[in-house]
Amino acid sequence: MAFAKTVSILILFFALACNADKSLKPEPVAGPDMFKNKNVAKDVLLPGEKVFNVQDFGAKGDGKFDCTQAFMDGWRKVCHETTGPARLLVPPGRFLVSSMFFSGPCTAASPVTIQVQGTVLATVDLSEYENGDWLIFQKLDGLKIIGGGIFDGQGKSSWEYSENCESSADSTCARNPSSLFFSDSSNVVIQGIRSVNPKGFHIFVTKCTNVRLRKLKLLAPATSPNTDGIHVSHSDTVIISRNTIATGDDCISMIQGVKNIFINRLRCGPGHGISIGSLGKYPNEVEVKGVRIQNCSLTDTTNGLRIKSWPDKYPGAASDISFSNIIMQNVKNPIIIDQEYECYPDCKKKPSLVKLQNIHFQNVKGTTTTPLAVDLRCSKLYPCQGITVRDIDLKVGLAPTISRCVNTKPLFGGLLMPPACI
Repeated sequence: MAFAKTVSILILFFALACNADKSLKPEPVAGPDMFKNKNVAKDVLLPGEKVFNVQDFGAKGDGKFDCTQAFMDGWRKVCHETTGPARLLVPPGRFLVSSMFFSGPCTAASPVTIQVQGTVLATVDLSEYENGDWLIFQKLDGLKIIGGGIFDGQGKSSWEYSENCESSADSTCARNPSSLFFSDSSNVVIQGIRSVNPKGFHIFVTKCTNVRLRKLKLLAPATSPNTDGIHVSHSDTVIISRNTIATGDDCISMIQGVKNIFINRLRCGPGHGISIGSLGKYPNEVEVKGVRIQNCSLTDTTNGLRIKSWPDKYPGAASDISFSNIIMQNVKNPIIIDQEYECYPDCKKKPSLVKLQNIHFQNVKGTTTTPLAVDLRCSKLYPCQGITVRDIDLKVGLAPTISRCVNTKPLFGGLLMPPACI
């Protein structure tokens, strides 16, 4: 009996230890940057670099033949059966592929290159996406996706089945497949490609470090649901620069666990703007910290610069965030902190447990479609701290704009339209 009791205690202890390990899994931390101080815009074959064409593995660029196995065989050759520099070439043509993994670690020299010159088409049958996403890149250290080609998610027929998992309380909610999904990877460059009509997000980055997303065109109709352009979570050091995003949801969305994010020269619209959150939806959320957004333009978006958190849910935090040198045209909600997400107006729920501090809005100019141009609604339990609003010039036709501040006392400065909150 004593032995059985001891075994039971040990099993219980082991189970608790496993669960604790899962909840305390360390966040990714950026290490040495493989591409630092290098001209990533220039593509040249490295000495001895081998080029493997997907057509040599049986792919046909007719838009009808299923090329999934050919792509998998080509990736296996490039990543796992080569020791020197190597690249996978997708030549001009239309190549149909279903959900698949591009997994590492690779034996080839870093970085491995995928050069897409043609169009990669997603199959339309959602039942084929048991992996959850379309093209899944994981456990890679050193990857370049270049070439000027197109990733076409052929998502139109799937949009009617799209579920908004952000707003759903159902843990079984299944989002539509993202077109390009990156996880557990570092030193990644995605440059000069186009993504059109994804089933879900265009690009999803999670648990990654040292990622560069450059000169991308991400396009979908304004009516396409839940088609975020770039979605980032649990990642360190992500540089997003010189991109054009016109889609049906957030141009860029960032949630828990992101840090050291730099967004520069984004052209956004139509879409839902640039968003941090929603925060506070899940237990044990990791803080958002160190986000710089500058030199961007937003046109015909439903929101501009937004931070949002749930009331009456879980703790969280976001700090050291700045928005500067932003041009807006016909933006409905230009500057908004919403800690009553999905509960406003007349929210009767308990206040948000998410702490927001050191958030700065500077040199934001342009036009809005609503008089309320600056709307800062913070938590009654944890008022926003260290908020600054400086040099804002937002107009709605000839009428004046206004600002609102709830549970926060921002520091206003410079030329202001709308005027500072009273």
